[in-house]
Amino acid sequence: MVSGQKKFRDYTEGAILPQLAGFVIPLIVTGVLQLLFNTADIIVVGRWGGNTPEECETALAAVGSCGALITLLINLFIGLSIGSGVVVANDMGAKKYDDVSRTVHTSVLTALVCGVGATVIGILFARPLLSLMGTEDVVMEQAVPYMRAYFCGAIANILYNYCASMLRSTGDTVRPLLFLSAAGVLNVALNLVMVLVFHLGAIGVGIATAASHWLSCSLIIGFMIRTDGPCHLDIRKLHIHKDKLKRLLAIGIPAGVQGMLFSISNVLIQSSVNSLGKAVVAGNAAAANVEGYLYTVQNSFYQATLTFVGQNVGAQNYKRVRQCILRCALSVALVGLVLGNLIRPFGESLLSLYAPENPAAIAAGMKRVNLTFPVYFLLGLMETGSGLLRGLGKSLTSTLVSLIGSCALRVVWVYTVFAAMPTIEVLYLSYPISWGLTAATHYTLGLSSLHRRRKREEKRTSEESLLAAVQE
Repeated sequence: MVSGQKKFRDYTEGAILPQLAGFVIPLIVTGVLQLLFNTADIIVVGRWGGNTPEECETALAAVGSCGALITLLINLFIGLSIGSGVVVANDMGAKKYDDVSRTVHTSVLTALVCGVGATVIGILFARPLLSLMGTEDVVMEQAVPYMRAYFCGAIANILYNYCASMLRSTGDTVRPLLFLSAAGVLNVALNLVMVLVFHLGAIGVGIATAASHWLSCSLIIGFMIRTDGPCHLDIRKLHIHKDKLKRLLAIGIPAGVQGMLFSISNVLIQSSVNSLGKAVVAGNAAAANVEGYLYTVQNSFYQATLTFVGQNVGAQNYKRVRQCILRCALSVALVGLVLGNLIRPFGESLLSLYAPENPAAIAAGMKRVNLTFPVYFLLGLMETGSGLLRGLGKSLTSTLVSLIGSCALRVVWVYTVFAAMPTIEVLYLSYPISWGLTAATHYTLGLSSLHRRRKREEKRTSEESLLAAVQE
């Protein structure tokens, strides 16, 4: 629609840092609200999930033990949403608005199919998958119902992420924030009702999370139906356009596989954590949730890198791509370094919110805080490096680098270094080492690919100019 074609942010020109701040800040707030879903779950069950501190610890361990597995099952499907976002960004940069519309309708239908698949897998295979992770029997009895309840909202969760990814690629990071704010309020309210009024424990917070996913999904779909902007959705036009699906899958499948590979390594680490006792599992779950806020900030720069690089690649403005990635890398490193070291001194106070009157769990959680928070900026550099490669269309390259640099390294670490020295500190060391190595490789390959693209474009432009001069 002509009136809607200008309702987006063009990142192919203008001052980059103000644009980056305008993009990232709403995205950070959105991510924090999304993480509050899980935080509310963990705080509520950690404090009121049982009649005794031991029962509360069991409920907390049940929710925490599902985290890595849920991420594993969801990541492949949500990874495809990255493909949707990059394709939309490329077409927006090239001012191909009809192509944007075709991508939107292809992506929404793809998200529906993925959501159904994730729901079936999560509900049917919850128990055997948790068993493979070595989940204790006492924790299992609450973990399985929680996981099944959570996956009742998987379709909505995946649909929301696809739609939000496409809106962000047009520069709209505010509306996903508003929709998630409403869902967050619902989630917190239902958590308290389910646990304090109906005494449902872990399954209660699972139901609350699923309901909040359905609300955020309904709001974002409703907006896309009403808007006349580039991401307008017409239910009657839902259709799989083969050319768009091919581009979406070419970027999205490697991205989803990469997310799964990270999750597989995290599931392996979670299994190792499970072997160290219930208090360590609870402390790790609490520390991982606090760490999630740092990750949300770092991941926001990854989303910005995807959009900024994607639009400028579409516009064939390779000089500006280099400028964008430099500013994104410096920003994410500075923010990660400052926040990680600011939060660390408050670690015990934060962990006590999740596991009150449980000094063993807090002590275990602090080991993760002390080892990962000060160097968390390395993860941010790894994320933005991956965003550079994907924005350039090198999603498979990013996946292969992550497979070797992070996932394989962590697996080897667990079976060698951790096997020789089975302490939680040794286990956590695998994180910063894998982040640093993967980040360095991502940037080396990404900048090399960008340099080759620039040279090809300069050669093509030179040849066209020479041909035009000869014809004259």
